[in-house]
Formats: sequence, structure tokens, C-alpha cells
Amino acid sequence: MNLSLGFSPCPNDTFIFDALVHGKIDTRAFHFDCQLEDVETLNQWALEGKLDITKLSFSTYFKVQNDYQLLNAGSALGHGVGPILITNKNHEFNTDEARRTFLKNGSIAIPGEQTTANLLLGLFCPEATNKKVFVFNEIEKAVSEGQADAGLLIHEGRFTYQKKGLHLLRDLGDWWEETYRLPLPLGGIVIKKSLGEHVKKTMEDFIRNSLKYSWARYPQLSDFIKTNAQEMEEDVMRKHIELYVNDYSLDLGTLGWEAIKRLDV
Repeated sequence: MNLSLGFSPCPNDTFIFDALVHGKIDTRAFHFDCQLEDVETLNQWALEGKLDITKLSFSTYFKVQNDYQLLNAGSALGHGVGPILITNKNHEFNTDEARRTFLKNGSIAIPGEQTTANLLLGLFCPEATNKKVFVFNEIEKAVSEGQADAGLLIHEGRFTYQKKGLHLLRDLGDWWEETYRLPLPLGGIVIKKSLGEHVKKTMEDFIRNSLKYSWARYPQLSDFIKTNAQEMEEDVMRKHIELYVNDYSLDLGTLGWEAIKRLDV
């Protein structure tokens, strides 16, 4: 069976899918046409029903549940994994009220309208409406150059913004955990319902086996991971993987499903 599969070039996704897409595990009669794209492109494709199996933001998952179902493996959620708001203003914001006032009156660079990060921003500060969409890895530069007053960083941005002279405004993952006492759901892997339950369960097994293969060889990083991470340093790649790939990636469990339901506002 040939299936189209989409995921991001970020180290957490390439770490999970490397063995599956490169024949390092047995995928039996299944073959995959893989497409690596930024998360907002994948979100848009999910809304269009383009791929059989795809990574997407949970905010988008809530909109496509008629056609796709969530796999119990491959997700990115947990503690300390949330998007962060940064600014080039060297000013201490001591309260969330002050932060919300700043966001309400300023412009914010975001990684996409359909991202979970943008959903969280809306929960934290509904009045923050002056948003500018950038590819996620261009947001730090946009804020540094004054194209936006604040930026909403995802993925490896939380490890690199300080080196670029930027300042933390608010960690939205911390805010979520302080408010709801649950792990934060970021993104998951969905499969078209039309493919049936057997293919769904098979894909979950493939993803788990692929992930176990990568962990068994860690901290070694494959060329697939390093090439797609582009300019990222290897220590940043490992921090990225260790933060976003965890037990929830193997199995969402009761707490993971509870957190996903709570995010669906």
C-alpha cells in the first residue's frame, strides 16, 4: 500500500520518522511518499485533505476531525514544551496584565494562523489581534529588525533567542500548565478515517518502532536529522529532541487525551 506522509523538518519529527521512511524498520507492504514542510503548510494541507497521514497542530486537528483521526503515537506534548513570546524591548514585564497590555498595543510575529501557538496566544490575550505571519524560523530575525514588537517562537527558538539579543516576554507553556495543570498539546499525527482502523493501528506500531530505533542509537544523530535541521547546532538538535520527544510520543495515555480535550475550546 502506498501512502502519502507529511511531517516537519524539525529534529523531533525527523527523529521519530527517520527509521520508518528509510527502511530501517520493517514496514511490510507499506510504502511512503514523504513530504517535509513547515507546520503551517501541513496545517493548510490537512484542511484541504491533501495527505493520507500528516503532522499538524492540534488547533488544526480540531477542525479536521470529520476526515482525520488522531494516532496514539507520534505526538508532541508535555511539560516545558510550550511556545514562548519574545521581544526586542529590554524591559521587565512583571505581571501578565502588563504583558497583555503590551501585546494588545503592539504587533506580533506568529508562525501561522492555524498553529497551536496562535491558539494559545488567543487564550492568553484575546485582545492581541495585530498579528503578522512568518515562517517559524524567520520570527527571531523579524523581531530583531523591528518588523514586529513581539514574536511567538516554536521549536528550537526557545534555545536560540537569547543569543540574538532578544528577551522573554512570557512562556505560554508555563502559563498553560499554571492555569490547567496539564501537559501542553502542540502537534499530533493524523490519518484519514477512510483508510480504516487496521491501517491506523499499523501506523501506530510503525511509529513506535521507528522511535525506539532512534532512541536506541541516541545521542547519535542521523544525516537525515542533521541535514533537515539546516543551520542548527547539534547540541540544540539534541535539546530539541529531548524536550519534544517523550513518553507521550509513544502513547498519549489518559493524561494526554485529557489535555487535548481541554485545549479544544
